[in-house]
Amino acid sequence: MVARQQGEGVSLAPETVDESFLPDGAVTIRVTHSSVNYKDALAVSPRGGVVREYPIVPGIDLAGEVVTSDHDSFESGDTVVAHGYDIGTARHGGYAELTRVPAEWVVPLHHLSPRDACAIGTAGFTAAMSVVALLDAGISPNDGPVLVTGASGGVGSISVDLLAQAGFEVVASTGKPGAKDLLTSLGAASVIGRLPADPEAKIRPLGKAEWSAAVDCVGGKTLAYVVSTLKYGGAVAASGLTGGTSLPTTVMPFILRGVSLLGIDSVQLDIKSRRELWDRLGSELRPRHLDALTHEVDIRDVESVLDQVHRGEYTGRAVVRVSGGF
Repeated sequence: MVARQQGEGVSLAPETVDESFLPDGAVTIRVTHSSVNYKDALAVSPRGGVVREYPIVPGIDLAGEVVTSDHDSFESGDTVVAHGYDIGTARHGGYAELTRVPAEWVVPLHHLSPRDACAIGTAGFTAAMSVVALLDAGISPNDGPVLVTGASGGVGSISVDLLAQAGFEVVASTGKPGAKDLLTSLGAASVIGRLPADPEAKIRPLGKAEWSAAVDCVGGKTLAYVVSTLKYGGAVAASGLTGGTSLPTTVMPFILRGVSLLGIDSVQLDIKSRRELWDRLGSELRPRHLDALTHEVDIRDVESVLDQVHRGEYTGRAVVRVSGGF
C-alpha cells in the first residue's frame, strides 16, 4: 500500500513494485502483520506532519519472518517485530509483503506470535513504557486511583488492562460512552467522560487532588487538567497529542505538590531497552485481554480504519493481515 502526494491530498493504493523499491538494510522481512496507529493515519492525511517525503509505504509496526539477513543476530526463519525509528514515516513500513530494515531496529520474538506482537504494537509498547515509568517513579496501588485519559484508544485501553493487572484502581476517561463495557471488562473500576468536563473552562493552577498518578494519551488541556489534579508526589506519563500540543499549566503543581511529568517516547528508545521490554510483554507484562481489544482487518481494507482512527472513532487495536490480505 503506497501513499503518494496528489496535489493537496494524499492517496493510498496497492501497487506492485520490485525489490529495488525497498530501502537499504541488513534484514529483509516477509511481513505477515502490521497494525493501525494514529501516526499511520497522519501519514496518509494532508498536512499530517509525520512523513518526510512521499511516496511512502505506511505502517509503523511490522512483524513476520526473516527472509534474508546479513547480520549475525538473525537468520532466515526467525520471527521478529520492528517498530519506531523511521519505519513508516521516513522509510517504507509494514503495509507491504516485504520490507527491509537495519538489524539494530529488529526485535526477536521469543514468546509472542507476529499477530500478537502487532496487536500490542507501538500502542501497547507505549502503554507498557508508561506503566513501567509510573512503577519506577514509586507509584503503588496503595497510593490511590490512577487515571487513564483517552482510555478507549490503543495506548489507553492497554494501559487500563496493564494497570488493573498490577492491582491499581483505574479510572478510565473517554469521550465514547459506548466504550464503557469494554473498559470495565479490562479492569477499570469506573469510567468517566472527557476531562476537563467543560472544554472551554480555564484550567486552575491547582485543582482538587484526585489521582495518585495518570497515563495521559491526549495532551493539551486534558494533560494540564491532569497535572493540576494529581495528589502530592503524583506522576503522569504523557505520550499523546490528539488534544493539542500546547500545555496551559503553571509551575505550581510541580513546586507545591511535587508532581512529576514523565515524557514517554517509543520512537527513539534504544534497542537494548526495546528488546528487554518486548521480552517482558511476552511474559509478566503481557496484556490479559489482548484478544478482546483486537480487531483484524485485511490490508486491502485498511484505509477505512485509518479514517476512523484519524477521526477518533475507533476503539481498541486494529491488526492488519498483510500476508494474503492483498
